[in-house]
Amino acid sequence: MTYPRVSLYAMMLASAGIPLYIHLPQFAAVELGIGLGTVGAILLAIRLVDLVQDPAIGWLVDRWPSAQLPFAMLAAGGLAFGFPLLFSLTAGPGVIVKLIAILIGLFTAYSLGMILLYGRSATLARTREPGELLTLAAFREGGMLAGVIFAAIAPAALAGLGTSGNAYPAFGLALGGFALLTALLTRPIWSRPVLAGRPLSLPSLADAGALRLLALAVLNSLPVALTSTLFLFFVEDRLQLAGYAGGLLVLFFLFAGLSVPFWTRLSQRVGPRRTLLIAMPLAIASFAGAAFLGPGDLLAFVLICAISGATLGADMVLLPAMFSIALTRAGLNASTAFGIWSFAGKLALALAAFLALPLLEQQGFQPGADNDPRALGALTLTYAIFPCVLKSAAFAFALTLPQERLVR
Repeated sequence: MTYPRVSLYAMMLASAGIPLYIHLPQFAAVELGIGLGTVGAILLAIRLVDLVQDPAIGWLVDRWPSAQLPFAMLAAGGLAFGFPLLFSLTAGPGVIVKLIAILIGLFTAYSLGMILLYGRSATLARTREPGELLTLAAFREGGMLAGVIFAAIAPAALAGLGTSGNAYPAFGLALGGFALLTALLTRPIWSRPVLAGRPLSLPSLADAGALRLLALAVLNSLPVALTSTLFLFFVEDRLQLAGYAGGLLVLFFLFAGLSVPFWTRLSQRVGPRRTLLIAMPLAIASFAGAAFLGPGDLLAFVLICAISGATLGADMVLLPAMFSIALTRAGLNASTAFGIWSFAGKLALALAAFLALPLLEQQGFQPGADNDPRALGALTLTYAIFPCVLKSAAFAFALTLPQERLVR
């Protein structure tokens, strides 16, 4: 039952991460009356906290390996407490200060859970063989995608059940309750004996090939970060398909989840690097296709969601597994390394929000308003063109990865 419990804990974390990156900008702008530029600045400021915090959390997890159960419960408890507070906020004096304080607590709990889950790959896997680490990654990322789907459909489902006003307060309570239930059901996996490694250093990371993978992960995260941050705006304001936004988001992550077994089997046959090089051009094509869409192009965007979702499944499985394999082969402490990995991924998301949201605001874009062609053009540029360029750069970088890092 270890792998299903890993999936459940991953599902909890993903159901927490999606609201922070997809629902938060719209919630803050529409429900709290905070400008998009301010929202982007807040997210970037919190990333500055993570600059110190995430590597420190990784060091703490490695420093006290016997405390992995308290760490896991603390992460779940922070999410259970923070989300009801976040989505019960209302517009008024001091709302920005309250929002920042709650977000710091939520991101800290989220970071702790993510670093623990990824840093303990060698401990949670049945063996330390690369193939088994890829299998663990498939269960973990499958759980992540299930959590994403849950978080994507929950607000609309709660609204359909007749929640008064907006569905966000009930959404916060649902997320909090799920975190508590997960903490209870996943306790056994955190009592497994920890497989400790050697202390981490920059030379040891470089020798293991992990620094190159870390750089690729940051570059590869940027296009996904842009499209995730702007997805609801693009669907509702550019395509004018507001009634389909929830379903399209679910479709995107559903195809990501369905693709996980395929990418896992392919990577075990031809290696994760070659598999990644197959998936990335498909993502580039999907980003490019989105640039040509206009109001009402539902069927074309469904196809784009399916393709881009499937390629996201490859990113989620392959890159963390490749990083974990590199660390395990070198016998390095993984939690500190995944602390750096966690910060790098969240930095990409924050940079996307910091760069895209003020640009849209400067061009006159307003969510839910009657935007002019200039504003909608800026939205298309940031949602489709920029990610296409960034993904192409990531593909070029992936071509430079050495062949000998493949799983045999």
